[in-house]
Amino acid sequence: MPDFTQWPSFPFEGDLHVKQLDDPVPVEPPRKGEGLRECTACNAPDDAYIWVGERWRVRAMDRPTGLPMVLILESRTHLDLGDLPNLLAAELGVMTVRLERAIRSLDGVARVHVNRWGDGSAHLHMWFLARPYGRLQLRGTFLSLWDSILPPISEAQWRENLALVAAWLAEFGGRPLAEPPRIQWQAPSSLLAQSAAADAAAAEAAAVSVIEAAEEIPEPATDADVAQGDTASAFDEVSLDEDAEAGSTAPPSDSTGGSDDEPASADEASGGTPAGTPTPGPATSSNQASGTPTPGIAGTVTAPVNARSVLNDPDDDASDDATNGRQ
Repeated sequence: MPDFTQWPSFPFEGDLHVKQLDDPVPVEPPRKGEGLRECTACNAPDDAYIWVGERWRVRAMDRPTGLPMVLILESRTHLDLGDLPNLLAAELGVMTVRLERAIRSLDGVARVHVNRWGDGSAHLHMWFLARPYGRLQLRGTFLSLWDSILPPISEAQWRENLALVAAWLAEFGGRPLAEPPRIQWQAPSSLLAQSAAADAAAAEAAAVSVIEAAEEIPEPATDADVAQGDTASAFDEVSLDEDAEAGSTAPPSDSTGGSDDEPASADEASGGTPAGTPTPGPATSSNQASGTPTPGIAGTVTAPVNARSVLNDPDDDASDDATNGRQ
């Protein structure tokens, strides 16, 4: 077994076995948003998100999970990461920093992990995972696994966190679409019973975690996919060039504001607004955030003996494994 199975951050113990590696397929199946497959992100309305801007949208899972906050940043335009024109590429850096700061400002959050996989959906989506403060066992590359193992946080706390992040982003523009939970004024004698019923309902509901999200479910190859061959493509090159040209000349929007840490070139490219670190306030819209991810899990890949994987990268290895002597 690989050495990382002995790290304190590895979520499992006991007898484990490495899966047999399947033979490579001649043609990879299309992702959602490729070929004839519809794009979930393009068809989602704005009220499925907690914050929306002219060129970016932020959404959450459909219910609380084990981590304090899990959010997804998506571009409005149907493009993948490597297809972004310069304007959107510059804005992606600004939005990534801004959203990381907003999540890190929440109580009980120590770090924010930013991930991008993209094997299930061709529409750009970046994951933001908040690690709880003091939970050293959750440090490192296994945080997305722990999200589905830990008990979900309370829905009231989850909705309040969503509203705070949406309000933070709205300080730079766009529209916040998440509201904090309303206070239900009741007699003290009924609060205990209500709390017990809510906990029981939360336990029965199966929370969908990061690795179970629809965007990250790789589709199995079929005979039809193999027959299509080179005819199945992610994007039409002509329409892509038109989108890139249109994106490069698009006027500045509310989502391009700079920050104290941003380079001047990013501000010039995106038409930024004055930087600052706002204090999150209450959101003003009545819409609720909702997403509809579905279960799934990524496969296992075995690296050569002398190869260094992302899990063995000292920059990403937050484990305090005694055998490696690292933190």
